Amino acid sequence: MKKFLYMIFAATMMLTIFTGCQKQSNNTNTNTNASAKEDTEDTNASSDQNNNQEVISVDHSMGTVSIPSDVKKVVIFDFGILDMIDSLGIDVELALPVDSLPAYLEHYGDVTNAGGIKEPNLEAIFEFEPDVIFIGSRQQDYYEQLAEIAPTIYVELNGDSYMEDFSSNLGYVAEVFGKQQETEEILNTINQKIEEVKELTSKSEEKALILLTNDGALSVYGKGSRFGIIHDVLGVKAADEAIEASTHGQTANFEYISEINPDILFVVDRTVVVGGSNTANTVLDNDLVNETNAAKNGKIIALDPDIWYLSGGGIASITEMIEDIREAYQAQ
Repeated sequence: MKKFLYMIFAATMMLTIFTGCQKQSNNTNTNTNASAKEDTEDTNASSDQNNNQEVISVDHSMGTVSIPSDVKKVVIFDFGILDMIDSLGIDVELALPVDSLPAYLEHYGDVTNAGGIKEPNLEAIFEFEPDVIFIGSRQQDYYEQLAEIAPTIYVELNGDSYMEDFSSNLGYVAEVFGKQQETEEILNTINQKIEEVKELTSKSEEKALILLTNDGALSVYGKGSRFGIIHDVLGVKAADEAIEASTHGQTANFEYISEINPDILFVVDRTVVVGGSNTANTVLDNDLVNETNAAKNGKIIALDPDIWYLSGGGIASITEMIEDIREAYQAQ
């Protein structure tokens, strides 16, 4: 009898243990399934958020890029674009070639260093994680590498299409940062200033020569050149119509300047921004130059190389360029 009762008790205990384990297993499966469901929902929500993020499509001469509408981090190698962002008061985190900044943009000197003006630091740019990159002709060989890091916009500023390119570049900034209304008003103001200066130059018979000095070396620029805005946009008559349009200008000497005998000599001293010992004031102080009409009439005009050489095509820089030419013709 005792043996029979013992067998019933043992069977009951085994059934209780089995039932408990089964419940624990069911609870574990239920919790795991719930956790997996939550993870799936979170992933889908994140995916939906990314898919729903608004993007801006920008066409430029090297392709089409898609940029997030809420840009927070920007790499800029073209100082005309940096000038625009500064003039418009756009607040973003920047990476720049800080060692080459023009003097009037030096307040950006403490931002992330993106490398040299001609040799971007790809590793630093990658670590910066930009939303968009702006480059110009000095960095065009790096376009493909930079485009692998972030959407990259190539901006141009050609001498024979200066205002068209300026307008396009301003349009890129307007699209990316939502500044269409502001940039339209700025463009209208600039075009009005251009017309006012063209009215001055059209009434004058004075002819001008554009000269770049580089630590003693001389080169001249005419229509269609990097400084062609003076002739092509602002209507200044050229002292030499035959100057070859090229990136680095046409090599010249003092005898050439004397022979051309310009009424106005516009001088860009590259030495000031890239270094050297022979500045324009010293180089041009000689008998051949001093006998020109420009020297006799006090019309040897120094143009700011930070504006004219480093950062042409910005809002502030192009405004300054227009005013430089206005002042040259108002001082008659």
